[in-house]
Amino acid sequence: MMALSVCLALLAALGNAASSVLQRRAAAKVGRAKNGTSPTAALLRQRVWIWGAALLAVSGICQALALATGPLSVVQPVMSTELLFTLVVGGIVFRRRPDRRARVAFAAMAVGLGVFLALAAPSGARETVLLVHWLWTAVAVAVAVGLLGLVSLRLPSAARAAVLGTATAIGFACTAALLKDAFGRLPDGIGEVLTTWQPYAAVALGLGSFVLLQVTLRAGSLAASQPALTLGDALLSVVLGVVLFDERVQLGWRAPFELVALGLLVAGCLELARSPLLAEDRDGGAKW
Repeated sequence: MMALSVCLALLAALGNAASSVLQRRAAAKVGRAKNGTSPTAALLRQRVWIWGAALLAVSGICQALALATGPLSVVQPVMSTELLFTLVVGGIVFRRRPDRRARVAFAAMAVGLGVFLALAAPSGARETVLLVHWLWTAVAVAVAVGLLGLVSLRLPSAARAAVLGTATAIGFACTAALLKDAFGRLPDGIGEVLTTWQPYAAVALGLGSFVLLQVTLRAGSLAASQPALTLGDALLSVVLGVVLFDERVQLGWRAPFELVALGLLVAGCLELARSPLLAEDRDGGAKW
C-alpha cells in the first residue's frame, strides 16, 4: 500500500506540474494577443488551458487516492516533487534545457527527499481524527495564518511573498489532512464520508488557500514564494501526520542524518526556484 500511495502521489505531482506549465503557456498566448478580449474569456477559449484544467482535476483524484492509501507524512512530502516535474515538463514544452546548476539542484532535492523518507520511515497509526484534535488544530492554524498575514503587510515584496507562501502552505497541508480524515471513513461506506463535515471543510479551505495563493504570487517573485510553498506544505504535513493521525516517524540515531537530508532538500528547492526556467520578466510575467 505504501508503494501504491507513493506512485499515486508522484502522478499527482506530475499532473500538477503539467497543468501549471500548460496554463502558463495559455496565459502567455493571451498576453501576446492583446486584442481587447477579456483575459478570462480568452483563456477559456485556449485548448491548452482546458487541457491544463483537466490535468489538475486528474491530479486531484490521484492525490486523494494517495491520501486514502498512505500516511499524510509520506504523501505530501512526495508531492513536493511537483517543482522537479515543473522544470522537466516546462523544459520539454518550451524547449529550454536546464543548466548545470539546475541539474545539481534537481539531484540534491531528489536525493534529500528520498533519504529523508527512507530514514524517517513514516507509518500510519489511525485513519480518522478526533473532533477535539481538529478544534485545537483549527485554532492554531487560524492564529498562525492571521499573524503571518499581518506581518506580511509590513514587509518588502520578496519577504512578503515568502511569508504569504508559508501561510498558503499551511492551508494546503490542512486541506490534505482533512481529505485524509474524510477518506479514512470509506470502510464504513461512501455515505459515511458524505455525511461528515470533513470533505466540505476541505473544499472550503482548499478554495480559500487557492485564493491566498493568487495573492502570494502577486506579492513577489516565484523564487521568493515557491520554497515556502513547497517545503512548508511538506514539512507541516509531517507534523500534522504525527499530531493528528498518530503517525510514527523514526528519530534516534537517524535524526542527524535526517537533518542533513532535509538540508539537501531545502538547498535544492531554493536553487530550483531561482532557475532561469522559472524566472520572471520585468513585467512580472513568467518567461514561459
